[in-house]
Amino acid sequence: MSKSPYETKTILPDKAVLVSLITTEAKQSGLHPEYSLDELVQLAETAGVEVADRMTQNRENRDPRYLIGKGKVFELKELMERHGANTAIFDQELSGAQVRNLEEMLDAKIIDRTQLILDIFAQRAKTREGIIQVELAQLTYLLPRLAGHGKNLSRLGGGIGTRGPGESKLETDRRHIRRRIGELKRQLEEVTRHRKLHRSRRQETGVVQLALVGYTNAGKSTLLKALTEADVLVENRLFATLDPTTRIMELPGGKEVVLTDTVGFIQNLPHDLVASFRATLEEANEADLILHVVDASSPMRKEQMEVVERILDDLGAGGKPQLVLYNKIDLCDPEQLEMLPSVKGSMKISAFDEDDLERIRQAVQQELSGGMRTFRIPADRGDLTPFLYRIGDVVGQQYDEDNIIYSVDVNQGDFEKYGYMLAPFSIPGHENPLNP
Repeated sequence: MSKSPYETKTILPDKAVLVSLITTEAKQSGLHPEYSLDELVQLAETAGVEVADRMTQNRENRDPRYLIGKGKVFELKELMERHGANTAIFDQELSGAQVRNLEEMLDAKIIDRTQLILDIFAQRAKTREGIIQVELAQLTYLLPRLAGHGKNLSRLGGGIGTRGPGESKLETDRRHIRRRIGELKRQLEEVTRHRKLHRSRRQETGVVQLALVGYTNAGKSTLLKALTEADVLVENRLFATLDPTTRIMELPGGKEVVLTDTVGFIQNLPHDLVASFRATLEEANEADLILHVVDASSPMRKEQMEVVERILDDLGAGGKPQLVLYNKIDLCDPEQLEMLPSVKGSMKISAFDEDDLERIRQAVQQELSGGMRTFRIPADRGDLTPFLYRIGDVVGQQYDEDNIIYSVDVNQGDFEKYGYMLAPFSIPGHENPLNP
């Protein structure tokens, strides 16, 4: 019986062996290659890959041809044949030449950590901005490696490493990719312009902005949903949400603030991805207060925090006021709880505990508060009244001859922006003359 010409070929899922090179330099730098490989397993599973096995090699330096030694490549080939694996995923970034050489030796699809992360982002992107940013990062990654991905790009049928821009790459040359990159950058600039416009409008209206940042899967989306009743995806996996979500959160005093959930960070986050998502990540840069969410139950908690702090520094947001939230304490054993620092500016919480959520709102209100200030405003300076309400909450007023004395519970961020207009009328040494 002859097959129909329209019959589609069954696409088998990717089955992979994961490979990591542990160099002397990596050991001396304080990095944790073993943990990075564990994380690579999670990334692969998130991308829908069946992990057949893993392999590591300790070596002085990278091999320029294969990354790992040639003998190790033969060992990898045997391991893949034994498991029936069709993909090798490397924890380190590969050059185009290394990909080509490994493909020739292994006759399999070769993926590195960067490409795997980009693939996950391609699956997760839902908004126009997210889709543009992912495709831009993928093409920027691909361009210098175009010559080394011959077989990889010719493997039809989808799977990791071929999402996003997709099969259009099969027929493209460098000129076409550069042209597409230029077009995507122009589109992204337009999206960024709109984002800046919305940002400036929020600033003009005196809206206080908060940003949730943290390592991927630290519980940021769960916390956003709990604090604001936002309808966001919550899953226990890496990069469950990609596109940023902004919602209103009401503080105990009645003031409303804007809370934005940003994309999760990860060790060795691809530079092209950080560059492409800079407009999104800059939400953290514009925030009046950063809520750094930490997975308290993770054995690599300290290292994950360092990754987040490093990326915030790269974005120019390292000096921003910050409240550290040690989340998932309900998953911690007694020893882990004891190891958590109890210092000012940090809290131990569970996103599922209502009392903890209220403590967070109280702490945010306290962090944003600049204390109680009083101002003696001449009765004929009514033009200053809007600024009093812009810098905080007016809690009382009384008349004193030709002046009006206002008592204001100040928001520190707003006061830094607009307080200069009121500085000449401030009453020093009087926290609240209406309630002596």
